Amino acid sequence: MANASKNIALEARGIRASLGNNPVLHGIDLALPAGRWTSVVGPNGAGKSTLLKVLAGLLPHSGEVQLLGQPLARLTGRQRAVQLSWLGQNESSGDDLTVLDVVMLGRLPHQPWLGAPSAADHAAVQQALQATQAWDWRQRALGQLSGGERQRVLLARALAVQAPVLLMDEPLANLDPPHQADWLALVRALSLRGHTVVSVLHEISMALHADDLLVLAGGRLAHHGACTDPASHRALEQVFDHRIAIHALQGQWVALPKERNSHAA
Repeated sequence: MANASKNIALEARGIRASLGNNPVLHGIDLALPAGRWTSVVGPNGAGKSTLLKVLAGLLPHSGEVQLLGQPLARLTGRQRAVQLSWLGQNESSGDDLTVLDVVMLGRLPHQPWLGAPSAADHAAVQQALQATQAWDWRQRALGQLSGGERQRVLLARALAVQAPVLLMDEPLANLDPPHQADWLALVRALSLRGHTVVSVLHEISMALHADDLLVLAGGRLAHHGACTDPASHRALEQVFDHRIAIHALQGQWVALPKERNSHAA
């Protein structure tokens, strides 16, 4: 299985998951190629965040998830934390910790028990903070930052892990348009360096910048294909009840609200 899946970063077979007593995912099968950026999209309640948490090993489920050709359930916590980095929604961290300390938490999987950070740890943290333009705040307390600044620090913490697979749930929350553009450039650079990125996004036009789309509807996989594929565009329009339309604009695909027929009273 590992040889057959060596170019697959994440694979899921027959994934079913519930939140409380409510079934959310209904038998999802997927295979995400390594070194590509995949965006997970779909209407509210489609199961996007639940799927991402299952892929990260954060939710109980039936079925199997494989990470880089290995069953996720068989990996130790440290093995998983080194190979897969996670950025969730509304993540909390100690508000009294400095930005530097928060991002250094991303290096814990690489450190021996109770060991001091190494030169490599410090270099990774500095690189991550500079990549998210947060280096100048490194001595400030996290609680002193705005929502957008805080999100950039948490992104830096995820980057500092330097894992080959990075999962992000609503990473653009609280980011203004210029910093959304910075995030886009950062993700593209990661995928070009061979990292696998999976992001849940509500911003459909941003999601269309990815290599591939996973389109969810009602807890099922409606479509998996390239962002440039017309079939992907049709699937997007369909799951949003044709209330959006995908158009080409200045060499990029964008989602625009579709005018609905109205009749004068």
